[in-house]
Amino acid sequence: MEQRRNTYGQPIGIAVPGWHGARTPGREPLTGRYCRIEPVDVERHAADLFDAYSSATDGRDWTYLAVGPFDSLSAYREHLTRMAASKDPLHYAVIDLATGKPVGTLALMRIDPANGVIEVGHVTYSPRLKRTRIATDAMFLLMSEVFDALGYRRFEWKCDSLNEPSRDAAARYGFTFEGIFRQAIVYRERNRDTAWFSILDGEWPALRECYTQWLDAGNFDAQGQQVAKLADLIARRRAAA
Repeated sequence: MEQRRNTYGQPIGIAVPGWHGARTPGREPLTGRYCRIEPVDVERHAADLFDAYSSATDGRDWTYLAVGPFDSLSAYREHLTRMAASKDPLHYAVIDLATGKPVGTLALMRIDPANGVIEVGHVTYSPRLKRTRIATDAMFLLMSEVFDALGYRRFEWKCDSLNEPSRDAAARYGFTFEGIFRQAIVYRERNRDTAWFSILDGEWPALRECYTQWLDAGNFDAQGQQVAKLADLIARRRAAA
C-alpha cells in the first residue's frame, strides 16, 4: 500500500473516516457454547472460585499476578469485593455451563472508547479451566463482544515477559507479538518487563472463523480431544491470505 502524505509531503497514517469511538462494555452476561461470562459477584461466586483455585497443588499460578494466592475464603472474599466494585478493570467470572460453577476470572481493562483500544487482563484460571474448551470459549466471547458488539479497533494482551505460559496463550489465541516495554512495572518488589500483543479489527473476521471452527463440537473426538488445533487453523488461514 502506498504511503499517504499530506500537503507538505510528510507521511501520515491511513484514514479512519467517520470514526466516532467505540462503546463502553456493559455488564450483561455473555453466553457461548461451553461457558457464560458475567460480572463478578461476591455472594454468587466467591466460595466456588476459592474452591476452584484451592484445587491447585501449589501457588505457581499466582507468580505473575500482583495478588494471591489466598489462604482463606475470607481473604479471597475481600479481594473479590474490590474486583466487583471496579469499573476499569471490569472483572468477569467464567461459568462452566456443564456445572453452573465459576472456574476462573478475567477482565476488560484500560478501556479507551475514544481511540477504540481495550485490553484483556487479570486472567486468573483455576486448574478446572486451564486447557479446556471453556477457556477458549471465554476468550472468543470477549473478542466477539469487543469487535462485533462494541466496535473496538484494537484488543491488547500484556504480560510479564518472563511469563512463558501467558505468552504461549497469547500466540495460540491469535495475538501478534509487538515487543517488550523494558522496566514497565514494579510489582511484588521486583521488576517487570512487559510483553505486548494485539489483535486488530481487520484481523478479526479471519480469526472469528478459526475460533468458530475450533469450538464446533465436530472438532472433538469421542474422548473430547481436539481434532484440529486452534493455532494450526490460524496459521493456515494466515498463510493462505
